[in-house]
Amino acid sequence: MRIGVIGTGRIGTIHARTLSRHREVGSLILTDADPARAQALAHRLGETAAPGVDEIFKWGVDAVVITTATAAHAELIGRAARSGLPVFCEKPIALDLPGTLQALAEVAAAGTVLQMGFQRRFDAGYAGAREAVRSGQLGRLHTVRATTCDQSPPPAEWLPLSGGLFRDTLIHDFDALRWVTGREIVEVRATGSDAGPAMFREAGDVDTGAAVLTLDDGTLAVATAARLNGAGYDVRMELAGERDTVVVGLDDRTPIASTEPGGPPAADKPWTGFLERFGPAYEAELNAFVEVLNGERSNPCGGGEALRALRIAEACERSRRERRPVPLAEIEGDDGPQGQAD
Repeated sequence: MRIGVIGTGRIGTIHARTLSRHREVGSLILTDADPARAQALAHRLGETAAPGVDEIFKWGVDAVVITTATAAHAELIGRAARSGLPVFCEKPIALDLPGTLQALAEVAAAGTVLQMGFQRRFDAGYAGAREAVRSGQLGRLHTVRATTCDQSPPPAEWLPLSGGLFRDTLIHDFDALRWVTGREIVEVRATGSDAGPAMFREAGDVDTGAAVLTLDDGTLAVATAARLNGAGYDVRMELAGERDTVVVGLDDRTPIASTEPGGPPAADKPWTGFLERFGPAYEAELNAFVEVLNGERSNPCGGGEALRALRIAEACERSRRERRPVPLAEIEGDDGPQGQAD
């Protein structure tokens, strides 16, 4: 098969490398807003570079992988759908609900496949936590704690385009929380702090955020995120039940240190970023996409999953701004065919 990769930045490069060595993928066509970057990657991989997006569709491909800047996602998803092409797209579909719903409506109308890039669903630790919950190992789940902390902040110029901490960073925790527990979030209470570098205040964003989430069975979850965590890249999820407690992301590279005399030592080589921490998961999700294209499995993460995670992020942002609890029922996009779209 021949796959078009639109966007050859950090994630696009990783996905292109994975696909280039996949035995079921015959060739790639790569393009980017910076043609020289696409050409350089194509040369390294022995693939073909296209001068622009139009050529991806004109030259003929069997599927499209979208790893561009977020602002281009929805339009490209719609264009691929109208061309009858399956799509893998990095999250999010769009930074707003109307754009997300429009793209999902086009996918639904075309009857094509849209697989979203929530890579934590393909991480061994999160999969193990899901099994622990579903098997009954934990008993009744009563508390979940999730955190995502970056070692260093993103570039200042990128912040206004990111959608903010809840839509950009914590959206991964919201999706993982739904996937691991099998429950829906019905209410959020969120807050944030912009006490860090001035660039966050200037962008109208926060550098630290926290949300208390109520699940539909009464389980309570707390999700926190920070843009500046000098100890390293820290992504964990703790799930506590009446019988047992399990932790995702706790290993010899977790950037935490115990203050107990007999506690474990600090990590010698803590995680530095998401590309390193989730490398195997990024590869696994693209392998799954190829299996979907070959009809070997169903779509593991359809577009409706991105909509549901975005609705939670939207509720958190509204709660932060208005300083009140926000029921998910307040946020548009609930139910309907768009929410089910693949």
